[in-house]
Amino acid sequence: MSRPHVRARGVATNAAGRFEQFETVTCTDGWELEEDLLPLRTEVRTEVARSLITYNRSPDLPFDRSINPYRGCEHGCVYCFARPSHAYLGLSPGLDFETRLIARPNAAAVLRKELSSPRYKVATIALGTNTDPYQPIERDLRITRECLSVLRDFRHPIGIVTKGALIERDLDILAEMAQDGLVRVGISLTTLDADLSRRMEPRAPSPNRRLAAIHRLTGAGVPVRVMTSPLVPGLTDHELEALLEAGRDAGADAASWIMLRLPREVTTLWQEWLHDHEPARAEKVMSKLREMHGGRDYDPRWGHRMRGEGEYAGLIAKRFALAVKRLGLATYMPPLRSDLFARPAQPGDQLALF
Repeated sequence: MSRPHVRARGVATNAAGRFEQFETVTCTDGWELEEDLLPLRTEVRTEVARSLITYNRSPDLPFDRSINPYRGCEHGCVYCFARPSHAYLGLSPGLDFETRLIARPNAAAVLRKELSSPRYKVATIALGTNTDPYQPIERDLRITRECLSVLRDFRHPIGIVTKGALIERDLDILAEMAQDGLVRVGISLTTLDADLSRRMEPRAPSPNRRLAAIHRLTGAGVPVRVMTSPLVPGLTDHELEALLEAGRDAGADAASWIMLRLPREVTTLWQEWLHDHEPARAEKVMSKLREMHGGRDYDPRWGHRMRGEGEYAGLIAKRFALAVKRLGLATYMPPLRSDLFARPAQPGDQLALF
């Protein structure tokens, strides 16, 4: 059955999360004409954060802590592995994830408090590992910028992952931190095909706009890694070398890749999208993914979930290794500096009396 298209959104359904008993259903009385329906509007709620820094022990990740100013992401990338996290809020990983967002306006104040604790031990914080810190609502809310200002004040190392060109707004802070070896940025580049990008990532910047952001960041002295993630077998995998070259030409000095991941509700949303947008390739895409995951849509095991295993996964790894060597792109970068970390004087400190 064909699903109605929701304008400017990544998915077309709003199936209930795995913790919900009932499904959210859109119902009409028959009077509305499809061409007159307005785009689904974004709703932003606020959450008072009690803590901000989240710690992990994943052997697959190069960091042990992260912060996320927002829950949900308006970019609407259909493949986003973070979609299932919305189910913990009693919301759907489908349309709710990209239209019912949660902002944490006190994030910077909480971050300052956590960094000021004498028990805090410094290590690089990852920003944007779950949802994009530079999604469209950041333009007005500026929570990410406030957090960056705190990190600059403490001279704390930070790694940022984003698709958002809005990061250029914060070049004043980022360039200052880059001079001291305190920041690196990863820009996700999934395809050079603007039409495909618009359908998979409806509210994210176009491929050319992301390349322009890489150019501006690196021109200001901010080191950037081009992330060919996620790589979709049978749909975008043929672009791997072109993506890496485009990122290098824009100024990136490092690169990485991750295979498409389909945890929990994402697999259903992704397969619905394939049926609607790429029906001729759907069988090939899913066949390759299952080949890499032991016959399943996704294998969540440590060491396997990011890239899969088998002949096809090995071929992609070899292609990536040859391309980065030819292009002079690094795959490992030295750690950001932690030795500059210092707690700035706070109002009420005893030293402020002298």
